[in-house]
Amino acid sequence: MEGSLLELGEPIGDAISRIRFAPRSNNLLISSWDSVLRLYDVDGSERRLEAPSEAALLDCCFQDEKSALSAGSDGCIRRYNLCSGAQDVVGKHDDSAICIEYSEETGQVVTAGLDKTLMFWDMHMENANIGYTRKGDSDIWSMSLCGFYLLAAVGIAVKVYDLRNLKGPVLSKESSVDFHVKCVRSFSSNQGYAVGSIDGCVALKYFDPPKECEMGCVFRCHPKSKNGRYHLVAVNDIGFHPRYDTFVTGDDDGYAIIWDAQSRKKVFELQRYPSSVASLSYNYSGQFLAVASSYTFQEANEVEEAPHVYLHKLDNFARPSSSDKI
Repeated sequence: MEGSLLELGEPIGDAISRIRFAPRSNNLLISSWDSVLRLYDVDGSERRLEAPSEAALLDCCFQDEKSALSAGSDGCIRRYNLCSGAQDVVGKHDDSAICIEYSEETGQVVTAGLDKTLMFWDMHMENANIGYTRKGDSDIWSMSLCGFYLLAAVGIAVKVYDLRNLKGPVLSKESSVDFHVKCVRSFSSNQGYAVGSIDGCVALKYFDPPKECEMGCVFRCHPKSKNGRYHLVAVNDIGFHPRYDTFVTGDDDGYAIIWDAQSRKKVFELQRYPSSVASLSYNYSGQFLAVASSYTFQEANEVEEAPHVYLHKLDNFARPSSSDKI
């Protein structure tokens, strides 16, 4: 199942940090270290927007179908009008902003920066205001929304924040992996989440204790044998199919693999990409999977191939033996 290369016009000038499909359309958002936010219309096979800024863009997300946000290396949180291309600065961290999420449930934008601060922005106002700021002891390297909860990866643990009660207690859950968590992603059903570690492990965790005892697990999904030895590589991203009980992992060696969440068995291995799999995203229906092939600045001997985005039409490749939704 070869992916088609997206024709983005001008080549992307530096590493891709994140790709995300829109919540209800086949528009794909792309942020990169070349300081440009791009919007690609998959249905029309055309680039709809190219918005330059003054800093590397380290993450991005949709607010809705007409607006998007980015987190910049200058600490700025930028908001974009995807129709006009206009942009403004919502606010700023004291150091690089590295993660950003938008909650449809609460109307909040949540950002994390290298200043060890979580910021919660109220987007109900025309001029977004900081609704709450939470200072931590460690850097947050990955975030994901799970209904009314925010999942934040810190070291080998995942902290869970309730967006409805930010002054309340924070639940800290061990991720069950032995090494630093590279990414945390919520299940499509919001019943739990997955973490990917720098040593190629994935842990599936459930909020419901009986289900956690029955279904929670850790497995090593990305060891590649080199000269008879295990070569462990980071799991950079995880994406859950919106309809089926499957998920896809992408690693630093350029592999993307679709897994059955119930059996933890491989469903399909996609083509090997020229560079690391930096980011993954399913569209809202699960018909398409976008894969960003890009260097990630994690390996000293990493090959700096030109970054590209590939699009796969999945058909039945994402369907597991069971059609239950995770």
